[in-house]
Amino acid sequence: MKPQLLKVSNNLVNSFSARRDKVPYINNRWHYHAEVELIYFKKGNGTQFIGDSIKRFRSGDVVLVGAHLPHYWRFDDIYFNEDEKNNADVVVVHFNENFWGNHFLNLPENKALKLTLEKAQRGIQIPDKNKKAIGELIESILLSEGSKRIILLMEALLAIENCTPNHLLSSIGFRHDFEEIENDRINAIYNYSLANFKRKIQMEEMASVANISPNSFCRYFKSRTRKTYTQFISEIRVGHACKLLIEDSMNVKQICYESGFHNFASFHKHFKIITGKSPLTYQKSYLQK
Repeated sequence: MKPQLLKVSNNLVNSFSARRDKVPYINNRWHYHAEVELIYFKKGNGTQFIGDSIKRFRSGDVVLVGAHLPHYWRFDDIYFNEDEKNNADVVVVHFNENFWGNHFLNLPENKALKLTLEKAQRGIQIPDKNKKAIGELIESILLSEGSKRIILLMEALLAIENCTPNHLLSSIGFRHDFEEIENDRINAIYNYSLANFKRKIQMEEMASVANISPNSFCRYFKSRTRKTYTQFISEIRVGHACKLLIEDSMNVKQICYESGFHNFASFHKHFKIITGKSPLTYQKSYLQK
C-alpha cells in the first residue's frame, strides 16, 4: 500500500520547520516524508496510523515519527463540523536528521540523541507523565529565534530519550512499499473502514474499494500490513470504544454495540487483547486521572 510522498515546506530563514495547525485536514492522508516529525496535539482527538500501528490520539499527546515512516492522523468527524465549538490545535516540527551537519550525531556526546532518532524509525509515543513538559518545549520552539530553536529541539528530543518507558508504535518487521501503482489504495481502505466500522464489512466491499479481486484482498492486505483485515478493523473498533469509555456518556454494553461489536463476549475479548485491560479497568484508569 503506497503512502504519498509529501514535500515539507521550509524557508531560507530557518534550518527546520515548525508550525501551528488549527484545522484538522492538514496532511489528512496516509503519507511519508524525508523529515522526522515531532507532533504535539495540544487540542484534538482522533485515530492515528503509524506504520502498522493503529491507536487513538487525544489532546495532550506527543509523538515522534521517523523519516520515511508512513503515518496518518485522522481527526474525529466532530472537528470537521463548522457548527461545533471543537477545533484542532496542533504544533508540528519537521527536520532532517542531518540538518545540523553530517558528523554532529556521531559525536560521542550525542549518543542519546542519535539513539532517539533510531528508535523514531518505528514511531515513539511519549508517556502520559512526560508529554505535558515535552509539549511545552515543542510549543516554545514556535516563539523562539536563532540558536535557541535548535537548543529547544535538542532538549525535546533528549527529554523523549529519558522517558521511561518509551513506547515504540510500529512493529519491528514493518516494511513499506512505494510502488507507484498503489498511490491511493491505502487512503481508500482507511477512509472506507473508518466510515463503516460500526457495521459488518464484507470482504467483497473492501476488494472493490482496493480495486482487486475478493480472493486476493485478504492475502494482499496481510502481506502489506502484517495483520489480517479482521485484526485491523477490530483495532479501529476498540479505538472508538476507548474514546467512548473516556467520555463516560454510555454504559459498557452500549459502547460495545456502538463500536461495531455484535456481542459483549467478543468485545471484551478483543478489547483486552489490544489494550491489555478490560473495558472497565481501562475506563477507571482514565477517570481517576
